[in-house]
Amino acid sequence: MMFKPSAKPRLFAVPCGADFPRALVEGLRSRSQGLPPEALARAELIVNTSRMARRVRGLFDAGPAMLLPRMMLLADLAQRATLDGLPPALPPLRRRLELSQLIAKLLDAQPDLASRASLYDLSDSLAALIDEMQGEGVSTDTIRALDVSDMSGHWARAQAFIGIADDFTGLHEGEMDAQARQRQVVLNLIDQWQDKPPQHPVILAGSTGSRGTTLMLMQAIARLPQGAVVLPGFDFDQPEQVWAGLDDPMISEDHPQYRFHKLMKDLELSPGDVQPWTGTLPASPERNRLVSLALRPAPVTDAWMSEGPLLTGLSEATENLTLVEAPSPRAEALAIALRLRQAAEDGQTAALITPDRMLTRQVSAALDRWDILPDDSAGQPLQLSPPGRFLRHVAGLFCKPLACDSLLTLLKHPLTHDGADRGNHLRQTRELELSLRRNGPPFPDAVAFAAFDKGRELTPGWTGWLSACFADQEIAGTLPLTDWVNRLRDLAERIAAGSQADGSGTLWDKKAGQAALACIENLETEAPYGGSMTARDFADLLGALLSQGEVRDRDAPYGSIMIWGTLEARVQGADLVILGGLNEGSWPEAASPDPWLNRQLRNQAGLLLPERRIGLSAHDFQQAIAAPEVWLTRAERSEEADTVRSRWLNRLTNLLSGLPEQGGRAALDSMRAKGRQWLGWAEALEEPTPIPQYPRPAPCPPVAARPRRLTITEIPRLIRDPYAIYAKHVLRLKPLNPLVQEPDALLRGIVVHEVFEHFIKETQADPSLLTAGHLVGKTRELLETHVPWPVARILWYSRIRKIAGDFVLAEQERQARAKPVAFEAKGSARLDPLDFTIACRADRIDMDDRGFLHFYDYKTGTPPSEAQQKKFEKQLLIEAAMAEEGAFDDLGPAEVARALFIGLGSKLSEVPAPLEAEPPAKVWDELRTLIAAYFEPNQGYSSRRMVHRDDIAGDYDHLARYGEWDRSATPQPEDLA
Repeated sequence: MMFKPSAKPRLFAVPCGADFPRALVEGLRSRSQGLPPEALARAELIVNTSRMARRVRGLFDAGPAMLLPRMMLLADLAQRATLDGLPPALPPLRRRLELSQLIAKLLDAQPDLASRASLYDLSDSLAALIDEMQGEGVSTDTIRALDVSDMSGHWARAQAFIGIADDFTGLHEGEMDAQARQRQVVLNLIDQWQDKPPQHPVILAGSTGSRGTTLMLMQAIARLPQGAVVLPGFDFDQPEQVWAGLDDPMISEDHPQYRFHKLMKDLELSPGDVQPWTGTLPASPERNRLVSLALRPAPVTDAWMSEGPLLTGLSEATENLTLVEAPSPRAEALAIALRLRQAAEDGQTAALITPDRMLTRQVSAALDRWDILPDDSAGQPLQLSPPGRFLRHVAGLFCKPLACDSLLTLLKHPLTHDGADRGNHLRQTRELELSLRRNGPPFPDAVAFAAFDKGRELTPGWTGWLSACFADQEIAGTLPLTDWVNRLRDLAERIAAGSQADGSGTLWDKKAGQAALACIENLETEAPYGGSMTARDFADLLGALLSQGEVRDRDAPYGSIMIWGTLEARVQGADLVILGGLNEGSWPEAASPDPWLNRQLRNQAGLLLPERRIGLSAHDFQQAIAAPEVWLTRAERSEEADTVRSRWLNRLTNLLSGLPEQGGRAALDSMRAKGRQWLGWAEALEEPTPIPQYPRPAPCPPVAARPRRLTITEIPRLIRDPYAIYAKHVLRLKPLNPLVQEPDALLRGIVVHEVFEHFIKETQADPSLLTAGHLVGKTRELLETHVPWPVARILWYSRIRKIAGDFVLAEQERQARAKPVAFEAKGSARLDPLDFTIACRADRIDMDDRGFLHFYDYKTGTPPSEAQQKKFEKQLLIEAAMAEEGAFDDLGPAEVARALFIGLGSKLSEVPAPLEAEPPAKVWDELRTLIAAYFEPNQGYSSRRMVHRDDIAGDYDHLARYGEWDRSATPQPEDLA
């Protein structure tokens, strides 16, 4: 027999710091010595994860050769269910879809219970609660019986929600949920063992019993004649009185050893009854004792005062501990990356253990500079893989009108049009992008695609493929989920294949594509149970399903450098272990809010408390910190605020600080000193190489290359930012229009100008139309034509309607003074003898009975003040001067009597041009002087010479390398001749 007969249940344990799978295998081998070779083969070994099974199998395969035990997973117990006549498990997705429909009906009946947007989140959380209730053996009757009379009304509404569980279970007569089925399997197995207990060894190893079904199985196995349970990370240093104080889950659930105490209590065992599985010692017994004392339950931390002075060997306990307290997450990641690089160079196996995925991404990015690709156990979330992103983008087409950014995101995706001729597809996509940036429209459709095709030599069928796949895909209202899935798959495959091939391209290739296809096929299978939904609900459902998958699609060149989650760390060992992100909210993670039951109600119902996860994380921490060499790292500040160190790290540092006589404070200082050394190296690595400061540019191109024509709107820019004129007219660089067209100030100005131009022209033909009502009607008509954004239309319409009455009164006064003779009038005049032309486009010119001209310029923003017009904003003043020089062919030279800015903002305003202070002849001479200055070979086009405000960005600031110099820098002329 492998185990001696015992009247008590058998509990074995492996201490923290020991490699659990290796210790498990060594214990099995040692207990098989002296037994027949087939004795171990008769043993049944149950482990909790497939990773554990692979590791144990690998250790056995390493030799010596022997017959292996029958190994199975806890989940494999469900295979016994077929022998018991139990029905198959209900697919999780089907349950989720049906719960969503049930909750939707309840929300329709009681809209005040929750927001419709929370439908899928509520169905997920309710499904998790049902899982937990079935795993812990709690019925809905128990939930209904809870007393919520002295609590807020929220919990009474939650009871109504939980009543959905009864309706749900009634939908599936003859079928069982996976958790209920697993529990029934265990109950049936226990009944069989009570009637006929197995005589061969049955060993359950590696589980902490955090779930009710697993705990029940562990208790049954421990009571078998040859049964045994092997616990991981058992604290053999914890005193008896501390174990006895763990009875109340409300204050003890977050302790790392609480689950073991509950198991021992249910089996009527004491901590002394738990036997070591092997004689393997932990890497540092002194450290185990230190951590055990630091993690005592909160009510008995006064034991620090009594047991702390008896603690010895603190220098040995902390000899291989390093504490890194970085100023920022980036510094933390870089220090970790440096240590991992050192481990790779020295041939050490090293693992970063953290639940903080942002930190792992930063560390991976830092390692990339040395071409080190760590073996990340988490892989890549399926929703972030190329097929996952592609499918989410395609589903987004159903939700809203096609915008330029959505179109080009898909057209440039690596999976788009990869069936054939992808090179021409990309070339044509770039041409389309430039056309959309330059000409629009903001929401492309089949007409826009057809217009783009005209006059271009494009691949035959390409624009037809664009129209069929992208135009008018928005779907309003609801459709059955089966229709949504079919539409998604059909459209995704057509977009992936492209215009020159059939099939689905490479969309479903490789591991990521296969995982995405499996997700879609699963959704197709269960779609009949999903009911009807909107496009947005379908896109949200698809994103949620993809987020649950992961893909590991590449081999790491450095198999010795690993990134683990806390689950993987339980079954693997490494020479160096780095515990990263040791801040509250990260490790332990903040408990997710439970919309159904609070802590008190959960405890009354016999469900798991939120602190259970914290207790499991604490156990992971206690096991991981016992490794041979350990780094403890945290960032003192995140991107937003100061952080709070993890409660376990806080306890450890406080305990060491309080033991100066035993060398605790010195040991803590040593740990921090080692961390500061690595942080210093990380800072040195980030130190930028000094380079000379770039001077403020003032290029001096050859006179022949300087512009010979400017518009009057460019004159203020020549005064304020001459470099912009140089970049535009000498270098001939033009800013790229934004891809996402928005109702900005430029468009508003264009549309408002057109509104008032049309209105004034129509009033000239029919004076009776000079009314506020007609102006408002014309505004509505033109906004509908030119502004496809409903919110902008409403806002701009309301502004014009607000000022319409005042504008009409002012317009009556203006037309009594003079009559409009020109709109958007083009004019140009030469500045002799400079061989230079100044051009303009006047918004509106009126002429009175004496032949004098009146200039009006519409401003949708704030009109410039008279002081600004005298120095910089000389648009109207120059127009007046040009008119007197005969710049407008249809009008000839004429004197200007008035020039006026009409402000069309939230209220009507008028700002006259200071013609008396700045007469046209003076303005013309000053303009000639300004232009002549830039015909001097030594005159440079300095950047940001007199900008209105420093926070105003120019189109060419990046070209001038603004930011490497500031406004105090002296421009440095550069002769480009």
